[in-house]
Order: sequence, then structure tokens, then C-alpha cells
Amino acid sequence: MERTCDCCSNPAVVHETLMTGGVRTEVHLCAEHAVERGYVLPTSIGPALVVGKLLEKATQAAARTTKACPTCAMTMQVLRESGLVGCADCYRHFEDELGAIIARTQEGAAAHVGRHPAQASSLIDRAALRNRMVRELREAVAREEYERAARLRDEMHGLGLDASATEATAGEADGGAGA
Repeated sequence: MERTCDCCSNPAVVHETLMTGGVRTEVHLCAEHAVERGYVLPTSIGPALVVGKLLEKATQAAARTTKACPTCAMTMQVLRESGLVGCADCYRHFEDELGAIIARTQEGAAAHVGRHPAQASSLIDRAALRNRMVRELREAVAREEYERAARLRDEMHGLGLDASATEATAGEADGGAGA
């Protein structure tokens, strides 16, 4: 059933629901009465059309680029709503998003600074050292500081740290360092 204007018998194009003091009021207006009351109606030309098309494209792009965990199909939207990850792979897949959320909730801290269980302490410290060195190595290669990158790679090998994630950057470091 098509609604008619509250002021005349023309079809309504503006439908608004107002809540005032817990009382719900519906307003239905035709184009003429809507303009009289100050409503801006979309037209086929002008800014309303441009904004409408931009919103439509943004919605379509968001629907196409929804990132989901390949293991459990968890999406970032569901993760935010529930506050729970779906599986262990979610941490890797949503690493950038989770890092920002964790840093925000932990007042800027993204790394654990508290106590560790005694048996895990050395493993955790070693992993943190490896992660820091891998990050520094990647940054050095990105800034084309190949000599520094080669020193970092050699230091990682000397400490017996797994540098498998850095093989590509290590090769680049050799090429640029003139070794």
C-alpha cells in the first residue's frame, strides 16, 4: 500500500519517524509539502546524485573487499562485534587490524610487557627478538640500507634465529651491499 501525503492526497515521497518523549510520530509528505517544510529531495542532477552514487560505490566496494579468514571464514566485522577470534589463523590474517585494536585498548602498547610463565620466558623473549630483527631488516631493505640489512641478517644467523621469513630480503641485502 502506497502512503499518501499527510497534507494532501498525493503520493508521499518523504517518510520520517520521529520519537519525542517516548512517543512515536510518523510524517509522510509529498514532494511539494516536503520542500515547503525544508526537506532536501534528491534530484537526478546536482550534488545529491553525486553523493548518492559515491555511497553506492563505497557500499559495493566494501561488499567486494570483505576480508575473511581462510580457515574459519571469520570476518573483521564479526570479530569486532563478538570480541572473539574464530581460530589461531585469524591472528595472522587480521594482524594489521588486530594490532591497531590491541594498541588502542592497551594505551599504545602492542607487545606484552608483563610476566611470563618460567618455562616459556626464554622462548617468548627469543621470538620477540626475532620479530624485532625481522622488522628492522625489512625496514633497512625498504630504505635501501643494504649494508645494515646484511649485518642484521648475519647477526640473526649468528644467534641461530630462523630467518626463513627474511630470505627474500636477505638476497636483496646481498645484492645491494656489494658482497
